Amino acid sequence: MDKNEKNALQDIEEYGCHVLHIMEEDKEPGYTYSIGIDKTSSHPDVIVTGLKHEVAHWMIDQYNNRVLAGEVFKASEYYSGFLEGFDVTFKEVDKKHYYKYFRLGRRLYKGDDFNALQLIYPSTEGLWPWDKDLPDDYTWHLPRLYSRS
Repeated sequence: MDKNEKNALQDIEEYGCHVLHIMEEDKEPGYTYSIGIDKTSSHPDVIVTGLKHEVAHWMIDQYNNRVLAGEVFKASEYYSGFLEGFDVTFKEVDKKHYYKYFRLGRRLYKGDDFNALQLIYPSTEGLWPWDKDLPDDYTWHLPRLYSRS
């Protein structure tokens, strides 16, 4: 087990999850994701794409704290308290994206046997990824990691 895996396991034991930040690379946005929520609370881990790492980390911490307090988040329902002035929603991440987006998670879970949600936030105009006439920069920040249904 390497140092990153040991740190992740310590965080999971102490906080219920470990949060990783992946920098923007080439033509893809950076992202932040949790590892361990599925293991410690039987609720999906979560990924946030396209936001500053500090904001995304805070959102994941809020999600984890609310899950630990007993709240259940369901895909396609809307929730407040994550982004000032806007609701967010969640979509189930399609497992075909796990290899690319959850590398350390896959190592710690020993495969794809865990669940993950993508936290979806609206554009500053209040538009969602499924709305028409979206700004290009908004769609770039939110790659669709969920099935279209």
